[in-house]
Amino acid sequence: MPACAVILALYALIFVLHLIVPGRWVTGYVRDEHGQPLRYRLNGLRVMAIVVGLYALGGLLGLYPWDYLYLHRVQSALTACAIGLAFTAAIVLTAPPRGPLLADLYLGRRDNPQLLAGHIDAKMCLYLVGAVVLELNLLACLAHHCILYPGDPSPGMFLHVALFSFFLCEYLHFERVHLYTYDFFAERVGFKLGWGCLCFYAFFYAVGAWSLAAAPNPHTPASTLLASAALFLAGWVLARGANLQKFWFKTAPERPAFGLITPEAIEHDGHRLLVNGFWGLSRHINYLGEILMATGLALSLGYPAALGPWLYPLYYVALLFPRQYHDDLRCAGKYGPLWTMYTRRVRWRIIPGIY
Repeated sequence: MPACAVILALYALIFVLHLIVPGRWVTGYVRDEHGQPLRYRLNGLRVMAIVVGLYALGGLLGLYPWDYLYLHRVQSALTACAIGLAFTAAIVLTAPPRGPLLADLYLGRRDNPQLLAGHIDAKMCLYLVGAVVLELNLLACLAHHCILYPGDPSPGMFLHVALFSFFLCEYLHFERVHLYTYDFFAERVGFKLGWGCLCFYAFFYAVGAWSLAAAPNPHTPASTLLASAALFLAGWVLARGANLQKFWFKTAPERPAFGLITPEAIEHDGHRLLVNGFWGLSRHINYLGEILMATGLALSLGYPAALGPWLYPLYYVALLFPRQYHDDLRCAGKYGPLWTMYTRRVRWRIIPGIY
């Protein structure tokens, strides 16, 4: 079967599973045009487990080589690109204009599109598809590496895929928490989010494993591998800890985060902003966490001089620093004098003591 047909079938399978696999209904932070909070049906981790299980079953039965997606990575990525472009056209051009056409195509026109009474939320579905296909790409890279070097595979490749798989699984485990993050309450659905999840997220994030799947074991010292894993985990603590603290602050304002951090907030004109714990370190401490995780993933592969693994953390730097600037502008407009008070209290934008 041509690779393009396989990718189309894979995307269709994930969509159907997302629709039919039982999930839990939760109330989100975003509100509809009537002021009512949107409800979401979440089943991402179950869907990914089913798809990965089916992938493994197909490999065991010999229906395709274990490294199929790696062997056909170019055709698969081009097909995903076409799907992302088609989705962008469909979701944007069928909605009323909100600005210049090119800006609408890139940023989107619809804020939080949902189908079938909320059974399908466009943003949640996009992130789920991207996460599942990324996981399959990572597993295919690992399989290719093991096929090439059965007697001497790189522990760094195993570590890289294990850390990335942990990242994807915990992301889907905490789906409800992400309903309170920037992507869900501030961004619309267009090329940036649609093509970004269906193509860029699913394929580019695996660039480190792609670039070194055929490379031999560099025999990286165990201490270096442990250090890269520690850097990843430090970033995860910052990113996940900050997002969880904000989630609890918005859903249970008096609850001590992790049972330890009593929330401290400043108030003005009906608004409250959290100023202690993770959010007392910097205004976007979660962005620093994301960059540290990406850096740990790049180093785990054991080729620090190779360009491929560094494309992923460099992308995060290019994405998150401008996002911090625009998010601060949005917050200044929303909170007014309270935001000025907050910036005096929490001076650092992303990196405590530096920026």
